Amino acid sequence: MASPITAVWNWVDERMPTLGEEYRKHMSEYYAPKNFNFWYYFGAMSMLVLVIQIVSGIFLTMNYKPDAALAFGSVEYIMRDVPGGWLIRYIHSTGASMFFIVVYLHMFRALLYGSYKKPRELVWIFGVIIYLSLMGEAFFGYLLPWGQMSYWGAQVIVNLFSSVPFIGPDLSIWIRGDYVVSDATLNRFFALHVIAIPLVLIGLVAAHILALHDVGSNNPDGIEIKKHKDANGRPLDGIPFHPYYTVKDAAGAVIFLAVFSVILFFVPEMGGYFLEYNNFIPADPLKTPQHIAPVWYFTPYYSILRAVPPLFNSQFPGVMAMGLATLILFLLPWLDRDPVRSIRYRGGYFKTALAIFVFTFLVLGYLGTEPTNVWGQFGAWMGNADRATVAARVFTALYFAFFILMPWYTAIDKSKPVPDRVTM
Repeated sequence: MASPITAVWNWVDERMPTLGEEYRKHMSEYYAPKNFNFWYYFGAMSMLVLVIQIVSGIFLTMNYKPDAALAFGSVEYIMRDVPGGWLIRYIHSTGASMFFIVVYLHMFRALLYGSYKKPRELVWIFGVIIYLSLMGEAFFGYLLPWGQMSYWGAQVIVNLFSSVPFIGPDLSIWIRGDYVVSDATLNRFFALHVIAIPLVLIGLVAAHILALHDVGSNNPDGIEIKKHKDANGRPLDGIPFHPYYTVKDAAGAVIFLAVFSVILFFVPEMGGYFLEYNNFIPADPLKTPQHIAPVWYFTPYYSILRAVPPLFNSQFPGVMAMGLATLILFLLPWLDRDPVRSIRYRGGYFKTALAIFVFTFLVLGYLGTEPTNVWGQFGAWMGNADRATVAARVFTALYFAFFILMPWYTAIDKSKPVPDRVTM
């Protein structure tokens, strides 16, 4: 088989040499550090899930009706009557949560090994924009099943924009396309979810990879492999991305798809976290669910929103805090003053701060899924404050402290000597 494939490739390369040049630049002659570990699977996995979501989404749109009177029924039709429709729907719903899982782990790896530091600031910025676009994609898609939680979740979130001074009411009407969440809202959310944001995501992923390959990949030691090259100009501590890391990523993809399949076939609702039980009830504008909460991947920021008390009966301070909690990620390359990248050689201050930050994020995520009185009240001596509300305020302060105090604790941290060459 090698000879016909080689002949076809040579035929294409003669007529489109740019394709062969790009293949060599980004695959066979792109040298990546030879000490990649488990944490370097998740970038490739996120691209795999993006493909899964696009393909499954295309098949869902073949039978979905973006109409307030028909949307919920069309989802039920897909689940019950379309051959294999239940599988496609569960692939898409499970894929949404798995997308955020691999993206969160991918971002955590960047924090571990300092992949946001010079010269990879632009790689990090593109990654944060991808993350924000992914949040928008998930939010717009969440309304489409037209269930109770979809409807009321969209109603609550869009209403938050009305708290923005001066332009808030007009802004919320513009987003909805109506005075309430209605058929107009569903249609515009469908267009954004199916066409606009996927195109933006594909472009951003391409820019993210191009920026990465221009400066080179980071590694668990956080050192530049370009410093030491052989006589041919190839990094001594690097190996070609293809075939070595394509095979490695393929093995990781097999394990990922096995986990994905277990969830898909046995626990697609994941106890109500991936698919809420209220979303199996048709949207009813006249009946509010007892507890409205977003999907789990939004809940850390939802906790921050709820933790900030209103000012003059306006929720704008909470909305602003929620926005700042995501936008502050852009500043990370300039907040970290430690010249050492990898946590392997970082001092105790950063390691402690990162551990507290991860725990804080997980607790905020849990609190966002529960009503504020989940832990009861302190009593009259605390003004009958909910324990969960007080806890959310404490952890919100810790969340922002991780970033605000970073210039100080990273500047005084005592790091270990970094080796000159990568370690295996």
